[in-house]
Amino acid sequence: MSNVGYGARSEEQLRNREVEATSVDVWATTLVATYLTDPEIIAAVLPPPIEPGAEPMVKVTVATVDIAGYPTFGAGSFSVRARHEGTDGFYALLMPMTTEQSVIGGRETFGEPKKLGAVELRRDGDRVAGTFARMGTEIVAVNGRVGRELDPPDTETRTDFYFKFLPSPDGKGFDSDPALVYCHRTEQTRKIEEVAGEVILRESRFDPVSDLPVRQLLGITLAERSSIQRGEIHGTVPSEWIRPYVHQRYDDLSPVGKE
Repeated sequence: MSNVGYGARSEEQLRNREVEATSVDVWATTLVATYLTDPEIIAAVLPPPIEPGAEPMVKVTVATVDIAGYPTFGAGSFSVRARHEGTDGFYALLMPMTTEQSVIGGRETFGEPKKLGAVELRRDGDRVAGTFARMGTEIVAVNGRVGRELDPPDTETRTDFYFKFLPSPDGKGFDSDPALVYCHRTEQTRKIEEVAGEVILRESRFDPVSDLPVRQLLGITLAERSSIQRGEIHGTVPSEWIRPYVHQRYDDLSPVGKE
């Protein structure tokens, strides 16, 4: 009898799938903008025990990602500088993705706040534009003119913080206390260019990125990077610490139909 697609996978197939989900070497074209916002706003969006970093920095990333065997997809990230127990990193508020596979892989494995959305990165000559759109609204735009090529940085490892949890079947709280995940990404850059441009944030009921206004633009770059990521559970935190922030990961539909 031929193999049944929904049947049990072999141990070898399972091992290959586990490696693919967590440590694939991925190349991407990335448009990255960093800016400073208000310190009190950074503090307001960070669930405990995550604390603000040394400066109130926001990082916006718009990328097209190539994984062998899969269609190219769009990936975005809107994150803030953060710290936990002496480790500096970033905490993501929003990670729009254009495919279901990219949403599920990160959200269920690492706890990333990924949501389906439209993510586009376009270059025409020396002009470049990157956008996020969700629920019919373009919420982020990074536009600019590509300038001089910069020296690529050395290979570096950065840390992102996530909370991994699942809502309870009875609709009240979570299955168990959320896990605090450290995701370590080792990045290699083969090309990077300077961009002179702007970051535009628009209002949205579901993705309130405009609540973090641009006070000082630090820089924009366009780069070709590869990334290998490795996650680990650092510990668990009380559910009541994370419950007030669950809308960062799941769209709050409660206002729908009430206006």
